[in-house]
Amino acid sequence: MAYQETLQFHTRGRSTLEITGEVGRVVQASGIDTGIAHVFVQHTSCSLLLTENADPAVRHDLETLARRWAPDGDPAYRHDDEGDDDMAAHARAVLAGCSASIPVGGGRLLLGTWQGLFLWEHRSRPHERRVVVTVCG
Repeated sequence: MAYQETLQFHTRGRSTLEITGEVGRVVQASGIDTGIAHVFVQHTSCSLLLTENADPAVRHDLETLARRWAPDGDPAYRHDDEGDDDMAAHARAVLAGCSASIPVGGGRLLLGTWQGLFLWEHRSRPHERRVVVTVCG
């Protein structure tokens, strides 16, 4: 059995947005008791991040690291069609990933105590983002 929904999110620009609750509601709506939830973002300049949800300093520090890995406006970049953050956003998305698979049990996401699912926007301006949630069981 499979169930699928596409969720829409509006980001504020470079930041993280917790989407655990919205994905959890899709899992509940699926009616699937045991299985897997696959979550996929349909864009190349943002990521999905499964990380600590209790201390926002963790996500702040991850952004600090991402700025080191892929700085905006590097003169070595050839792809800058949409601004100084363009190629950096693509690189960060490749490094952080665009999907997550989370076990489902008892009709809910089986996340650890301090785990949350976040949409990580790598562009400096706000964007509309689509996230596909597929629940199989």
